[in-house]
Amino acid sequence: MKYRKLGASDLMVSEISLGSWLTYGVGVERDGAAACVDRSFELGINFIDTANVYGRGAAESVLGELLAGRPRDSYVLATKLMGAMSDTDKGLSRAQVFKQIDASLQRLRTDYVDLYQCHRYDPDTPLEETMQALSEIVRAGKVRYIGFSEWAPAQIQDAIDLAGMAPFVSSQPQYSLLWRRPEQKVIPLCAANGISQIVWSPLAQGVLSGKYAPGAKPPEGTRATSDRMSGPMQNWLRPEILEAVKKLKPLAEEAGCSLTQFSLAWVLREPNVASAIVGASRPDQLDENAAASGLEVDPALFAQAEAILAGLERVR
Repeated sequence: MKYRKLGASDLMVSEISLGSWLTYGVGVERDGAAACVDRSFELGINFIDTANVYGRGAAESVLGELLAGRPRDSYVLATKLMGAMSDTDKGLSRAQVFKQIDASLQRLRTDYVDLYQCHRYDPDTPLEETMQALSEIVRAGKVRYIGFSEWAPAQIQDAIDLAGMAPFVSSQPQYSLLWRRPEQKVIPLCAANGISQIVWSPLAQGVLSGKYAPGAKPPEGTRATSDRMSGPMQNWLRPEILEAVKKLKPLAEEAGCSLTQFSLAWVLREPNVASAIVGASRPDQLDENAAASGLEVDPALFAQAEAILAGLERVR
């Protein structure tokens, strides 16, 4: 496993990180989650990403239990706030920042998180109020660094322009061979301001693994067959996307790796990407994912893949 510096922080994070959206505490039982966390450490994965809203606290609680016996400096822990935890608990107000960090720390069984992220932008709260509150919990030692997920370029710039605040060091966008929008403005802006990308859905919900064949039923046990986990990926299962992804397999074979590893290596070819977040319900999936770290692929093969997928985008 190779490691990259997270923005302007002093955190070194593994190129492959373990996520918990739709999985731990929600779609994957505790024993499965425990096996994946254990394997992550064996593989050198030191970066774990979660959020308060995943399972309304369930993912944080499971991770808190599973990480409790490990030295706190052996992993980099990230969580988020913004989403609704109740009818009244949501957003990025000062009150919510203070309330939600304490609740997350309790569920995670730790005194601090290494990275605290705004899960989305909150148009109902003044940005200065949010940034001031985040800066205060950094000074209080509850949070080491702050980041954001899926903010628009103008929102990112507004935060950068605020003086006297704790700086953002990470951006968490969706980014993959099938979703390249961050390349247009977000990545250049972040690269110029000490902000790294930690990418979610680098495999487009598993579609870029090549496991879903055009015109065929999804394999048993995959995310596409799960009532709890399949919803967000339906847009990626369109026939034209699956047909195009099928054409990538010979490129991966030429590169000497699986399509999963090829797709993750493509994301990691971008210098501003510090880590690609993967979800796993089985340890063997992590074995395959982790092997993408440090993988060297001929840029000409990546260019061919980009050409094959050009023009294909998810239907919102």
